[in-house]
Amino acid sequence: MRGFLLLLAAWLACPAEAAQKPGATLSGEVTLQRAVDFALKNNPLIREALYDIQRTRGQYLEVRSEALPTVSATGTYRQESKELLEQSSRNLSSFGSFGASSSDFNRGGDKSWRFAIETRQLLYSGGQVKSAITIARNTTDAVHLSLRDTVESVIAKVRQQFYAVLLNRELIHVAEESITLLTEELKDQKNRFDAGTVPKFNVLRAEVELANAKPELIRAKNNHLLALLDLAKTSGVAQPKNARPPFDAYGELRMVEHGWSVEKALVTAKSRRALLKVQERNVRNETEQVTIARAGDKPRLEANAGYELRNSRLTDDISKEVNGWYFGLQGSWNLFDAGATEGKVIQAQAKLGTARVRQQDALQQVELEVHRAFARLREAKELIASQLKTVEQADEALRLAKERLAAGAGTQLDVLDARVALTRARTTELQARYDYNVALAEFDRATGADTVYDDTFKDPAREKAKLRLRAGKAELRIDE
Repeated sequence: MRGFLLLLAAWLACPAEAAQKPGATLSGEVTLQRAVDFALKNNPLIREALYDIQRTRGQYLEVRSEALPTVSATGTYRQESKELLEQSSRNLSSFGSFGASSSDFNRGGDKSWRFAIETRQLLYSGGQVKSAITIARNTTDAVHLSLRDTVESVIAKVRQQFYAVLLNRELIHVAEESITLLTEELKDQKNRFDAGTVPKFNVLRAEVELANAKPELIRAKNNHLLALLDLAKTSGVAQPKNARPPFDAYGELRMVEHGWSVEKALVTAKSRRALLKVQERNVRNETEQVTIARAGDKPRLEANAGYELRNSRLTDDISKEVNGWYFGLQGSWNLFDAGATEGKVIQAQAKLGTARVRQQDALQQVELEVHRAFARLREAKELIASQLKTVEQADEALRLAKERLAAGAGTQLDVLDARVALTRARTTELQARYDYNVALAEFDRATGADTVYDDTFKDPAREKAKLRLRAGKAELRIDE
């Protein structure tokens, strides 16, 4: 299955507008590609993943701000009662012995104001901020990769549910053909009974067989409806008021050879699966967390500079102002924290070890998924090959049984048995075709072979998701 059209750029550009349009519809005869295209635009899991990308971009901007200078403007105005001024005068009179009179401190009256513009810059934090920025960047990359994994899972699920619709539609046809054959058999036995050539038992048996075949048709129709409802839910189609989706699947259950070896599939899966790349980012993040934990026993230094305007303290005239620049440094160093930093480092190292174990487990899980999908493909392929010949033989056996009965050399039981064998053979063949296509969808998901992406993630603060089509494959690129 190729040629999936990923229309995700519009969602990343204006997700709020897209979220205001729930309950999209899909009608008429729908091909597999159309169903997948519709699901990529309306599936709720994909929409949630797109909002996660926005959230992590905001987190990145927040963390990055720690390393950039900040500029702030502050202003104050204060007016005091005379009682407070008198109390201040008494307190300040004690400083007279040091060569300053209380009048020097009381000038400026009962009103004061101040306005300043200040810039602050972190100079050193023991690598804490740098590691935090790296973690935020890796987290943003991981969310993009999670979107890839979600997209591939949705594609596989839509394919499987689409094939389920096709399977049950074909089973309806098989049941209808069986009922048609049994109806003809009942009519023939009634004619023979009226002619006196067969007993009443033959008519009763034909009626029982016809009645037994009808539940299979009812069950197939109900399964077809349920498969349509499942496909509608995954695709994001609004649930219909009459409990039946306004669309049906168009296509056939064909067997298309994938032409892959197990070795090639494993190599492709290890290089393309987003799950493994997410785990790799998680290991990187936990490594940076160790650096952050170790920064607890390192100094932290900040610088600030600004320009200040305020009223003069040497006069009662509030309109008289003084202004000038200032510069300062502020540092701190936790010389002894009673083992808190050591404890944080131990915890961070343990989490790093856990992340590496999960990475290895994810690799084994991907290998298992590839092997299982490959085995199911092989099994379904062999079943299809065996049942093709069986269907031909069963069809021929039914024809011969009818001819023998018409010539008086066969029995009604022979015809009924041949009919049952033909129905079973057709059902088994259809089920094998369905199993093959479902296994192929899972194989494409396990190997990441359905979609093509650009793995280069640029600055998350400026990136935009763009979609490009190349050679019939969907390509999600992250460009400026």
